[in-house]
Amino acid sequence: MFSITVRDHIMIAHSFHGEVFGPAQRLHGATFLVDATFRREELDEDNIVVDIGLATQELGAVVAELNYRNLDDEPDFAGVNTSTEFLAKVIADRLAERVHKGALGEGARGLRGITVTLHESHVAWASYERDL
Repeated sequence: MFSITVRDHIMIAHSFHGEVFGPAQRLHGATFLVDATFRREELDEDNIVVDIGLATQELGAVVAELNYRNLDDEPDFAGVNTSTEFLAKVIADRLAERVHKGALGEGARGLRGITVTLHESHVAWASYERDL
């Protein structure tokens, strides 16, 4: 399997519900490095996985929808614990929608999967992997 990874970041605010979250139940900020990895079994006719410029552009567009937002105020996330794992899935699903709509070019139609990893720090991160 071949893959490429592009990176961006987001800065958000949110709070959690549930004792398991301890002090994170209060409103707090988080900054995540966001890695999006695109996979395919064979390279396309240009010998690439996907156009890295388009992948970078589309990841940037997806994270821009979340950047500098208090997720507690976003209707899409009403009553939801926007954990790192949950946000990785949101970003992966939104990228998948863009792939299916052709935003990453015709060559992206051969992609088999996407993995999105959100790095909370240099020692902790979470990922979500999905097929296309």
